[in-house]
Amino acid sequence: MAAPTYRILLCDLRSDQLLDVLPVQQVTLDDWIGKTGSFAGTVPVPNAAIATRARRAILPGRTAVWVERDRAIWWGGILWTANVSSSDRGFLGVQIQAGGWDSYLDHRLLLDSHKATQTDQFDIARALVDYAQSTPGGDIGIEAGTELSGVLRDREYSRYDMPTMRDLLAQLGSVEGGFEWRIASYRDPESGRRIKRLQLGSPVIRAGTNTIVLDHPGPVLSYAWPIDATGKANAWQSRGATTNQNQATDSVPLVSELLVDRDDIAAGWPRLDGSSDYSTVSDLRTLNAHAAADKARALDPRTIPEITVRMDGSISPALLGATIRLRVRDLWWPEGLDQRYRVVGLAITPPERGRAETARLYLEAD
Repeated sequence: MAAPTYRILLCDLRSDQLLDVLPVQQVTLDDWIGKTGSFAGTVPVPNAAIATRARRAILPGRTAVWVERDRAIWWGGILWTANVSSSDRGFLGVQIQAGGWDSYLDHRLLLDSHKATQTDQFDIARALVDYAQSTPGGDIGIEAGTELSGVLRDREYSRYDMPTMRDLLAQLGSVEGGFEWRIASYRDPESGRRIKRLQLGSPVIRAGTNTIVLDHPGPVLSYAWPIDATGKANAWQSRGATTNQNQATDSVPLVSELLVDRDDIAAGWPRLDGSSDYSTVSDLRTLNAHAAADKARALDPRTIPEITVRMDGSISPALLGATIRLRVRDLWWPEGLDQRYRVVGLAITPPERGRAETARLYLEAD
């Protein structure tokens, strides 16, 4: 079987007009649910013609990067940095780095106050993205659906806080009964158009209907299984916005109720305290919902095992949010591990000379 071919499409970020298609080497790319994906690679510059094309197309901050694997879109994002380098033997290349589409929302601030009353949390999320794209020069083509979560929220955002749009989305989804979000990249199967799609899932993003079975030994080449209690807490309190507007007295923040898991302590765990800050949250109910979600995560800290697998027809970026069945039998699990996990991250290592194509899957218990 021939090795797959990777190439990058460089497009204008705002119009998605194709600027150039260039070969790329030393590619690394990853995509996640819950954090920004990344891409890095080197565009070789063997002659003056390629140098001219690269100078025109590689414009950090305004160039979109689409990664194709055998003509299928496997990743998309924004080119943020480029580094032109020459080796001592005169080989020239441009090292480029890009972040997923959601990295754009780190560069956009909420500059107008916004209020939502008993509004579905998905509608609030879409309204934030719509706000970012409604300003002159702000539309980068992120599309959204009309699905609802069934969870209503009250939210009030002040322009004086100047939060980033990404922080607002992250906070909105990180409360009790919240949701996950990402911006997916793919090609429309009918029109062939490149799509940037806001994907929302409550309480989590789900993908696929069939469970893939992966075995070690077998298609799973290796694994890493962290066991970590440094982030564990069984008592939690969150701080919110400063509530005292009288400058003559000490300012104190709004605080949530103190949440203590007495069952965990009774089971033998020591008392472990944790806290979090939400400096723009001034509503006690909202702050309590943040505290409850943070405490639930800290009580049983989520570790992210990773497995490295051979690439076959079942492994692609569409696995994000899908369920796999992992079976491992070795010295650590002599009786065998047989569990279902959800894929929350994916990192691809394309084939290079002497190196096979592999993927790392990052998992959470399903």
